[in-house]
Amino acid sequence: MNHQGQAIDFFGSSIDLTEIVNFLRKNMQLKEVCQKILYQKIIEQSAQETGLTVTPEEIQAEVEHLRRTKHLEKATDTFAWLAEQMLDVEDWEVGIRDRLLEQKLSQSLFGKEVEKFFTQNQLDFDQVLLYQLIVPYEKLCQELFYQISEQEISFYEAAHLYDIDENRRYHCGYEGKLYRWNLKPEIATVVFGARAGELIGPLPTDQGVHLLIVEEFIPAELNSTRYQDILDRMFTHWLECELNYLLHSYHHNENNSIR
Repeated sequence: MNHQGQAIDFFGSSIDLTEIVNFLRKNMQLKEVCQKILYQKIIEQSAQETGLTVTPEEIQAEVEHLRRTKHLEKATDTFAWLAEQMLDVEDWEVGIRDRLLEQKLSQSLFGKEVEKFFTQNQLDFDQVLLYQLIVPYEKLCQELFYQISEQEISFYEAAHLYDIDENRRYHCGYEGKLYRWNLKPEIATVVFGARAGELIGPLPTDQGVHLLIVEEFIPAELNSTRYQDILDRMFTHWLECELNYLLHSYHHNENNSIR
């Protein structure tokens, strides 16, 4: 792959860099790319201010980890994969270095805040394993509630036959694991106050009239996946705020220079 000049060689075809920018612009992707570039500049500056660095040994360790993950056992396999990705070894290592630096900075800034955030917002991380059926009319919903309560029909059979949503009918009402914020507030209040196995409803909303069953309540736990998710969200929010401040300062200086 050729990085020199104003064009990129794509497997024998030359693509001008202006074409790439125009493609991103007309497909409304240029803003996102520019944001990510500015995010990287913010990360670089903040890491420098806090004295964070990534060592060659750390980069090499991550290279070996990625090779094992992608089953690139031989050097020739690695070079072939890099060619497919339009990368050379230097590009790859620079990208790895950037990601490791981002991880170090996010951990440095917010690693000690994650547990506190989780504790303060623990209710938001509780989950339910939920089944739901929605029908268009309250009279039908009340009739189904009666039939299910009297065991004339099972909840799952009723969902399969009557739910307004085709996908939910196919899955007999199965919604999966949901957080409190996945549900409408008026539904969440009732669902998280119910007992496992209890038939809930009828509950009218703008979607229709609901019947629900909680199969299992899943209390929030700060496992490694949730820790990383919270850390990523806090770091992303910080980056957005830093970028907004940067852009605001730029516009403020531009306006002052015009006066």
